[in-house]
Amino acid sequence: MNFIRKKIYRIFCFFICSSSFHTTFSQSHTHPHEQAVSLNMDVKVLFPSATPDRIILNLTPTPETSIGVNWRTDTTITKGEIQVAIATDGTQFLKNVRTIYATSEYLKVKYQQEPEVKSWYHSGVIENLEPGGLYVYRVGYDKHWSEWFQFRMPSNKPNRPISFLYFGDAQNDVKSLWSRVIREAYKTMPEVSFMLHAGDLINRNDHDVEWGEWFYAGSHIHATVPSVMTPGNHEYGKGKLSPQWRPQFTLPTNGPKGLEETCYEINYSDLKVISLNAEEIDESEHFASAQAKWLDSVLTHNPRKWTAITLHYPFYSTKPNRDNIELRNRFKPIVDKHKVDIVLQGHDHAYGRGMVSNTVNVQGNKNQASGTVYVVSVSGPKMYDISNDPWMSRKASNTQLFQLLTVKDNVLSYKAFTATGELYDAFDLQKQPGKPNLLVNKIPKTPEKN
Repeated sequence: MNFIRKKIYRIFCFFICSSSFHTTFSQSHTHPHEQAVSLNMDVKVLFPSATPDRIILNLTPTPETSIGVNWRTDTTITKGEIQVAIATDGTQFLKNVRTIYATSEYLKVKYQQEPEVKSWYHSGVIENLEPGGLYVYRVGYDKHWSEWFQFRMPSNKPNRPISFLYFGDAQNDVKSLWSRVIREAYKTMPEVSFMLHAGDLINRNDHDVEWGEWFYAGSHIHATVPSVMTPGNHEYGKGKLSPQWRPQFTLPTNGPKGLEETCYEINYSDLKVISLNAEEIDESEHFASAQAKWLDSVLTHNPRKWTAITLHYPFYSTKPNRDNIELRNRFKPIVDKHKVDIVLQGHDHAYGRGMVSNTVNVQGNKNQASGTVYVVSVSGPKMYDISNDPWMSRKASNTQLFQLLTVKDNVLSYKAFTATGELYDAFDLQKQPGKPNLLVNKIPKTPEKN
């Protein structure tokens, strides 16, 4: 962003934050296992207890055989353990539990005039898991434990599908207006391998109440379906990443130095998922150059059949008068060179899907030769106007959506649903030896949403 754009953006954010302040704080924030303190204006700040809360599974670089776990407690609990076992029909698994000792770190945060929130964050990686296996686990220490959660590892057998949910920005009014989206998504396809969040999970990077709302919205879903997330500009404040980001998530550290847990790669047998840190691309020439070099490197020898990239800022915008030219000029040649299949983005608070190599507006069940498919989506309630740029084959405004993607053998299947569960957009990408992917539109016969 240039200087003028940044000034305009910050003024806009001030009014957005001001308008949502009363809505955010006028609600009750009594989450499970958390204590609340009432302040002026009915503000409630969440405090942890000895019982684990904000429990979440995260993907590791080897997601078919390992998984990360994070949780939070109050300052009376300075240690943590993960107990895990192969799931059984009854409680027989209790006889075969293994224990993993967590890494624990203290965190103190304070937002504006609210009291300090002091806590210990605990994390660990469960390794040596069997692909396709069903497991149970709980977290805690001494006499303070969570319930037992159950999760299934993805299979690495040939032709077994990998499915995942993709969410654009949640960001605002997360508890009151985003909760239904993640819950509708889970109801639509509960047997997904992971959930992908394309940045701006919350609105103010260091506001612990907002992080509490995000965890509340997903509740047990976070603890049973692994998540992977890329940071957006709202995960940053004054050039610094949210202090909660690294303590509360366990994400890969295999990207460029200095961008651990924000720029990384994850490898399934047939799918590579790459997160780029868009804010550091925008703000730092050093990190932009480092990420471009790293991306080219990890894609040069990539045996996976399918590749998906996620980042917050879109290559092609859905918003009028917004265009990320520098991002596109630096990274699109790399995407084109390595024939990346799909790029999943957020930031623009509208929906757009298209293929830039062919800007013909295709409706119905017609086929067209395909390059990379670019998607911009939003899952939260904040909305922007949408442009008429020709790159979009399907678009929507004022619509909260979630997306379900499945890769199996030579087909990537994509479906976009509204918050009410309506199928709004759909297509298949088909691999063709020696040729570009074939895009088969399966758009339902519904008008575009305005």
